[in-house]
Amino acid sequence: MMQGNETIKVALVRCGTYNREEVEAAVEEAIRLLGGFETIFGERDGLRAVGKDEPIVLKPNLLAKADPQKAVTTHPEVFRAVGRALKEAGYSDLRYGDSPGNPVISMEKTAEGCGIKAMADELGIKPGEFGHGRGVEYPRGKAAKGFVLCNEIADMVESGRGGIVNICKMKTHALERITGAVKNTFGCVYGVNKAASHARYESPEYFARMLADLNGLVRPRLHIMDGIVAMEGNGPGSGDPVPMYTILASTDPVALDTAFCNLIHLDTDVVPTNTAAQEAGVGCCTEENIRILLGGVPMRPEGEEILLDEMSVKYGNRNFNVQRSREFRGGFRILNLFSGLIEKKPVVIEEKCIGCGICVETCPVEDKAIKLRPKITTAMAASSMGAGAGVGLGQTEGVPRNKVAMYNYDRCIRCYCCQEMCPEKAIGIKKSLMAKIIDRRWKV
Repeated sequence: MMQGNETIKVALVRCGTYNREEVEAAVEEAIRLLGGFETIFGERDGLRAVGKDEPIVLKPNLLAKADPQKAVTTHPEVFRAVGRALKEAGYSDLRYGDSPGNPVISMEKTAEGCGIKAMADELGIKPGEFGHGRGVEYPRGKAAKGFVLCNEIADMVESGRGGIVNICKMKTHALERITGAVKNTFGCVYGVNKAASHARYESPEYFARMLADLNGLVRPRLHIMDGIVAMEGNGPGSGDPVPMYTILASTDPVALDTAFCNLIHLDTDVVPTNTAAQEAGVGCCTEENIRILLGGVPMRPEGEEILLDEMSVKYGNRNFNVQRSREFRGGFRILNLFSGLIEKKPVVIEEKCIGCGICVETCPVEDKAIKLRPKITTAMAASSMGAGAGVGLGQTEGVPRNKVAMYNYDRCIRCYCCQEMCPEKAIGIKKSLMAKIIDRRWKV
């Protein structure tokens, strides 16, 4: 837990490709800059030291089955490099796992589809028990007094033995602006309970406070971010890959996410997970308390410390496509009268939709906010014009697919689970004209 004006260190190691030797060297250097595993797993902040025979859970981002080149999940070479470093340091009981976005598909199947399972098998890292879960109380929580955790994580929390290594991906996120170290721990929550959390904690701020409590409960010992190729735009599953040439590492998830924000020139205080987690004592997003330890950067002394603003100028990308506006947070009270007009919302891109129904499955609302309806062909639309049909056209050439997703916005809670899990990038985020004008002119 963050204490007072303590200085927090984040390792930034430049890494140009996913070449195995280059990634291994970058990960090893990041760990060394933080003092090595003996320091990382040592006794600190009320946590006991982790013995080399105790369980270590590698927690990658396994959102969905996806080609590693799409930057949807943690790249398998980064996962492998972390696992290899742990084994070489003598940690003998390694497991891995996550709770994927689609609870119907098992963790191992998702890991196989992302290339993670092959790396785990190669290193002899066994899958953890992520297929079942149980409730764990957290009386200290401010938003959540307990969670249904995957059994592997519940065992670790209840026993106090072992530790989690959080291997997150550098990506944008429709609800929380970014998904990094703090957000990646959401995969410790078991299966369908993730969707239930979206329904219960509806706003970005409320959801962030829940994530802060979750981090306070599970307390990963190390956070490593795969930012060699990041995702910008319509993240976390439908955005565009963009090179950032970076491995970030820290024992503080909030400081790591703050470094990510600075690399993409995003104000840290517009990211709800940053502010909520700092308020909960999970970590630090106060920039003057964070120091960057440089590695893998030519012409700089090894391990030199620099400030965040210098890092963002020298190694950042100010053109990174991320939602930057502050939106309505209560500062402009008059805008509360128009809050419905300035909200963003998910929209179906009909020409991409294949009617698979994954969006319906993942919608956390009991009476679904998105459903499938027949897709209208050109001929059908022409015959129904007189009837005043108000639905969009389907494919005009060839054989049309039978169904397309459609929203009932009166039920939609804007959690973006549908957009997150769509395998065809068929759900985008739309802003009203008023929202675009306000975003551009006043940054509310």
